Amino acid sequence: MAFSPSGSRRGTIVRPSRLKGKPLKRRRCFRLRNLLSTNLCILAFFFCALLFLFVILTQNIPKPQNLHRPHHHPFSRSRNPNSSLLEARVDITTKDLYDRIEFLDVDGGPWKQGWEVSFKGDEWDGEKLKVFVVPHSHNDPGWKLTVEEYYLQKSRHILDAIVQTLSKDSRRKFIWEEMSYLERWWRDASASKRDDFIKIVKNGQLEIVGGGWVMNDEANSHYFAIIEQMMEGNMWLKDTIGVIPKNAWAIDPFGYSSTMAYLLRRMGFENMLIQRTHYEVKKELALHQNLEYIWRQSWDAEETTDIFVHMMPFYSYDIPHTCGPEPAVCCQFDFARTPGFFYEACPWRINPVETDSNNVRERALLLLDQYKKKSTLYRTNTLLIPLGDDFRYVSVDEAEAQFRNYQLIFDYINSNPDLKAEAKFGTLEDYFQTLRSEAERINFSRAGEVGSREVEGFPSLSGDFFTYADREKDYWSGYYVSRPFFKAVDRVLEETLRSSEIMMALLLGYCQRLPCAKLPISFAHKFTAARRNLALFQHHDGVTGTAKDHVVVDYGGRMHTSLHDLQIFMAKAVEALLNIRHEKVGKSTQPSLFEPAKLRSRYDVQPMYKTITVLEGSVQSVIFFNPLEQTRDEVVMVVVDNPSMCVLYSNWSSVTSQVVPEWQHGKDGLFTGRHRLYWQASVPPMGLQTYYVANGFVGCEKARPSKLKVHSGSKPLPCPQPYVCSKLEESMAEVRNQHQTLTFDVKKGMLQKLKVHKDGTETIIGEEIGIYSTWESGAYLFKPNGEAEPIIREGGMMIISEGLLVNEAFSFPKTLWSKSPVSHSTRIFNGEDMLQKFLIEKEYHVELLDHDFNDKELIVRFKTDIDNGHVFYTDLNGFQMSRRETYKKIPLQGNYYPMPSHAFLHGSDGRRFSVHSRQSLGAASLKNGWLEIMVDRRLTRDDGRGLGQGVLDNRPINVLFHILTETNKSSTPIPTSLSLPLNPSLLSHLVGAHINYPMHAFIGKPEETSSQLPPPKHFSPLAASLPCDVHIVSFKVPRPLKFSQLSSDYPRFLLILRRRGLDSSYCRKGGLNCTTLGDRQINVFSMFKDFAVLDAKATSLNLLHDDDMERLGYYEHPHRKDLGGGTRDGHVLLLPMELQAYKLELRSNL
Repeated sequence: MAFSPSGSRRGTIVRPSRLKGKPLKRRRCFRLRNLLSTNLCILAFFFCALLFLFVILTQNIPKPQNLHRPHHHPFSRSRNPNSSLLEARVDITTKDLYDRIEFLDVDGGPWKQGWEVSFKGDEWDGEKLKVFVVPHSHNDPGWKLTVEEYYLQKSRHILDAIVQTLSKDSRRKFIWEEMSYLERWWRDASASKRDDFIKIVKNGQLEIVGGGWVMNDEANSHYFAIIEQMMEGNMWLKDTIGVIPKNAWAIDPFGYSSTMAYLLRRMGFENMLIQRTHYEVKKELALHQNLEYIWRQSWDAEETTDIFVHMMPFYSYDIPHTCGPEPAVCCQFDFARTPGFFYEACPWRINPVETDSNNVRERALLLLDQYKKKSTLYRTNTLLIPLGDDFRYVSVDEAEAQFRNYQLIFDYINSNPDLKAEAKFGTLEDYFQTLRSEAERINFSRAGEVGSREVEGFPSLSGDFFTYADREKDYWSGYYVSRPFFKAVDRVLEETLRSSEIMMALLLGYCQRLPCAKLPISFAHKFTAARRNLALFQHHDGVTGTAKDHVVVDYGGRMHTSLHDLQIFMAKAVEALLNIRHEKVGKSTQPSLFEPAKLRSRYDVQPMYKTITVLEGSVQSVIFFNPLEQTRDEVVMVVVDNPSMCVLYSNWSSVTSQVVPEWQHGKDGLFTGRHRLYWQASVPPMGLQTYYVANGFVGCEKARPSKLKVHSGSKPLPCPQPYVCSKLEESMAEVRNQHQTLTFDVKKGMLQKLKVHKDGTETIIGEEIGIYSTWESGAYLFKPNGEAEPIIREGGMMIISEGLLVNEAFSFPKTLWSKSPVSHSTRIFNGEDMLQKFLIEKEYHVELLDHDFNDKELIVRFKTDIDNGHVFYTDLNGFQMSRRETYKKIPLQGNYYPMPSHAFLHGSDGRRFSVHSRQSLGAASLKNGWLEIMVDRRLTRDDGRGLGQGVLDNRPINVLFHILTETNKSSTPIPTSLSLPLNPSLLSHLVGAHINYPMHAFIGKPEETSSQLPPPKHFSPLAASLPCDVHIVSFKVPRPLKFSQLSSDYPRFLLILRRRGLDSSYCRKGGLNCTTLGDRQINVFSMFKDFAVLDAKATSLNLLHDDDMERLGYYEHPHRKDLGGGTRDGHVLLLPMELQAYKLELRSNL
């Protein structure tokens, strides 16, 4: 999207003069001479030490005689431990920027959000201005039209036009970003068109930038999905065109995450361009010529994550806002706005005119004046000028108009040396290469600047760029929550795809020469479709919830289809991995013996649990798949129609179980007639475990019914059979397990406080549900009329169920409306050595479905007694945390931040209150001790950002939170004033993993009688649980369609590992018998129980850079030596906060 503000006012800000650069070559020679003369002895000693280490490493370490799995523990000690996180040293942090900026929204004149830019004229005496005009077309894969509609109406014509017009003149250049459209065009293109396309790519006229399937959102998208969408696009590009992108282009995401910068660096990208950052931040950076900088991760003391960034300075990426600071002038050089084309005229009422010999001088000088003014905002004399907009260059005539007119202007500028400038069409690669070359020759560094060895002469920066505001204090914090139903579906598809890929990799590892290998191969096309459908939704108008209604339907339908396909595959994979019907499982058409316990009937409805019906004397198998890398002990649940069931372990021993009535949202008939059956299960890492639900099985202990306590207000609630009910008479009620006691306000049904039994710590929770009213909010913007008003009144219904395994408080509250828009359950669990006993599970059912809730935005608020000093923490893409501070100088909506999966308050006394979510939402801490989370919004109005509609397609949703309270175990609590983001504790990490990667349950279709019981069934592929701070991000076969064609010499499996960064001031064992990696290394050769790992080769996160660690940011460093190349003995080093990818070749030992 691109927009042009109308009108202009004058401002009085004066910018500093350009700092002159000094020759860099002489400075480097002087430094080298001094170094050699003063440190000769030290250098000689250092050289000898390196030689000694080289001899030891190459001669005295025995190499394995074969590549079979070594017979030792998969983790061994490292000689160079580095498990602690250090704060990166940088010149700028975004926190410092926010502290310094006054956010006064001063009108700057023609450049409304800046100042009246001027120049002296002598800035280019020593180095002429080098201008690269970069033509582009921004193609949204869905926004106002679906991706297919856009392709048919626009994108295919744009690619046709670009191939044709660039082929005419080698001076013409272009860049393209979205592989979703390029792949679609490639399928339709003729052989000659494909050849022409490859030719202009190979000769440098057309550059593929980014190369992801889409230009992904950076606020809501999870890092797993970002990696998937980049990998899908980059691998297709490499396999089809033979190109590996190195420059990223992100002009339209609504704010930027440092996680994206990290992922790009680890994919081998060198440079990136961004646009939509807060206009006051742009202004502050421009005032000091800091719009180009090195982005460094906040924990990176070694400078391995550095990536060069160009930030565009003005309001938008359209042509009026890219040539210079005066849009009324720049619009005159958008030649697609001349008569004959269908684009709107310039809002400033001065339209472009055709360039000819009579006016070329005047036109060239006018445009060059803008170029020179823009150049003063940057340090170098190399200037980037994007030339494009949404879906531009849709015809050959339009493309010719731009290229023809600009070439005449370039020719005039280049033929007049007195103008001290050179202008031409270019690509991002042209620009960044020239800029880096200039920075090599001239020193642009400022006194005392930390900078970076990646590119000298520029400041280093850490932090992220949320929340985005584009003008007049309009903050784009609404899209964090818009369409929450589909944000939830996105995460379900993501974790289902990950689990399916693990199953596929295990099957292909075990079954390479067996009939069961046919199963994953037969599903390969559907896996490709699932990856692409997940990738498509990561588009910055997809997961953001900012597309037209029918486009959202298209996204939803695609995701639903892929979910259905993956669940079918997983059900059949269960058979294969458990060795059931081995001879038939390879047939994709053969119906599975299992079906998922949870299914969606349509794309736009909540999933429903399948009701298990077991006849007298029969059993029903229930198989759980654990997608995590540690053994999982937790309370599990299925839905049954008969409360007189019991549960058997796979060895036929009885398992203690509990049965609870299933409640539903509704004023009448809260009991559904079904029952929830709970028991504690233990499932091996990345493995399967079978249990049986039995009816009338001798020796099987029946499930114990919960005891119910009911507060039904004025209307009595019938007690369901066979439960025993009593009345809640008191105004306060308690629910407890062995770890904590929860206290509720019975009349409102709200959680008030909790007490931890072990140390007696009490925390006020103060749960509250409220609503913001608005007249201006839309899909993008959150603009409330005032503060949120509480909506819960006394007199609702509350039911407390108590039992051995689960204690639950269900509340259907009374609100201002006849039908409450929300009901909610609070659960705590009992069990031995179980993570769940530490957490509180909150499930909110939300229905903003009719006009009563128009222009309302629903929040959940926790008003704790934690002194957080107006500082709180939210995650970035599920990968790292970011420190947030509530500023009075910023409006309420600007203090809202994305919460993709986690937020917490950290108190001055070391207490911590954390909320983990299964979907992306928005969070704020508007008052000390408060944490509020927006869960849904219903809006009638368009917010003026191009969508042209409100958000009225709300659907019933269930929002799931896991809440955790912790106390600092160290004697020195971490102060809230610390600028470095705090990390979650190990326990908090594990809670987040469990909610985001739930176990998958599968139910056997045929019942089995007690006289024909199957043998015990389980599957355990890992040699042992991995340390709890190590996470397998992905274990997959990246190219399943080519699996059988590739030689075993080519590693066909992918393993991506993540080491979590921990706050070690909290319990280091996560409250369980957890181990952490510490200073050990991981041995990938010993990770699997029945696989021989024949080869392990380090690669980039997009799989395109093998054995080139310097390309990924790992320069010479003693702790990084184990990352490169194939590992000799399987040991790899994994440092905190790092992601590392390895290509593996596996062979089954079975």
